Amino acid sequence: MRSHIRRRSRTLAGRSTRAAFTLLEVMLVLVILAAIAGIAVVNIGGVQERAYVRTAKTELANLKSMLEQYRLEVGTYPNKLEDLHTQPSDLADPSRWLQLLKEPPKPDPWGRPYEYTVNGNEYELRSLGPDGKSGTEDDIEA
Repeated sequence: MRSHIRRRSRTLAGRSTRAAFTLLEVMLVLVILAAIAGIAVVNIGGVQERAYVRTAKTELANLKSMLEQYRLEVGTYPNKLEDLHTQPSDLADPSRWLQLLKEPPKPDPWGRPYEYTVNGNEYELRSLGPDGKSGTEDDIEA
């Protein structure tokens, strides 16, 4: 019977000495959490960039459609994208103009205006992409 009592006192004594985490254990948990947070931020950053690219492609497709509709209504492409929102003063027949945008054109997802150039019956429409430089591989064209 005494051996049973001794075991019980050892167990109770073992529990009381292990009541808190050591500084090393707390630091190890913090390092692991910081590593997981770092990995998550890197992965989320890539998702954000892909979402921006998809958004730019969608907006360019919408603008392209509006440019084609403008050409059908007016007979030529607009001189600038703002003409989809505000009637230009130099139209041959202002009665043919149709407001296609309720607001002025928004910038691309990176906050820069879309590049639009027109040359007669041809135009170029693009976003400069993530790097903001024209003529690079990350440019997004309509």
